[in-house]
Amino acid sequence: MKTSRLIASIILSVFVIFGAYVYFNSARQAAPASEFVLLDGSTTHTKAFEGKVTLVNFWATSCTTCVAEMPDIVATYNKYQNQGFDTVAVAMQYDPPQYVLNYAQSRQLPFKVALDNTGAVAKAWGDIKITPTTYLVNKRGEIVKTYVGAPNFSELHQLIEKLLAET
Repeated sequence: MKTSRLIASIILSVFVIFGAYVYFNSARQAAPASEFVLLDGSTTHTKAFEGKVTLVNFWATSCTTCVAEMPDIVATYNKYQNQGFDTVAVAMQYDPPQYVLNYAQSRQLPFKVALDNTGAVAKAWGDIKITPTTYLVNKRGEIVKTYVGAPNFSELHQLIEKLLAET
C-alpha cells in the first residue's frame, strides 16, 4: 500500500513539474495581424508595434470602467512614450464614432485612437465582448499580458519597465 502511494505521488509530481515546464516555457502568442483605422482616417498596423512595447486597449465611451481607467492609460503613455512605448485605444464597433471623436478631443488623448467600425479588429484579438480588455505586446510583437477589466497600474508599470529593458 505504501509503495503504491509513493509511486502515485512520484507520478503526480512528474506531471506537475512537466505541466509547469510547458506552461512557463511555451511560446508567447503573436499579436494578431490587424489594421487600425485611426480617428484622422489614417491607418496603422500591428507591424508598427515591432521594436516597441505597445498597449492595445479595447474600450467604449459607454463603459464606466473604461472611462475611469483612461486617465491612468494617459499617464502610463506619458510616462513611457519616450522610452519606446506606444498605446492604441480601439473603440468598439457599437461605439458611435462621433462619441469617440468627442471623447478623444475633449480629453486630449495623446495616443492613437482607432475605430473598429466593422468589429474585425475585436474579432481578430479574441472576439472581444467585454470592455475594457487590454493587451500588452512586447517588442517582438508577442502578447505578454491580457487584462479584462482595469489593470493594476503599479504592476503594469513594472511589467512595462521590464519589457522596455529587454533587447
